[in-house]
Amino acid sequence: MTITLNHTIVPARDKEAAARFFAQIFGLKVEPSVGHFAAVRVNDTLTLDFDDREEFESHHYAFHVSDEEFDAIFARVQEAGLEYSSDPMHRNKNQINHRNGGRGFYFYDPDGHNLELLTRP
Repeated sequence: MTITLNHTIVPARDKEAAARFFAQIFGLKVEPSVGHFAAVRVNDTLTLDFDDREEFESHHYAFHVSDEEFDAIFARVQEAGLEYSSDPMHRNKNQINHRNGGRGFYFYDPDGHNLELLTRP
């Protein structure tokens, strides 16, 4: 059996708003409410389950995407006026990286989670 990640909990100040933000930027949909979490299906095997929390540390979430998905998501990040950077410490603002012959960048969601997109692992 191959082990796959099924879901992970993403802490947020407002789970519904956080799920809508993530779904909009990534071109996904918020799942119909089936319980306590606001879930976004990332692919066939993974959901991000957003949960209300008053206090939490920021997390890093990295997503390997195709070149076409990168272009679409990057365009939505720019349209939303979000700051992005080529490095995880956000020193190289408004730049993307070209690691391993691909493209990548980092940006923060409204709850301070550091999101990363990369086209080559």
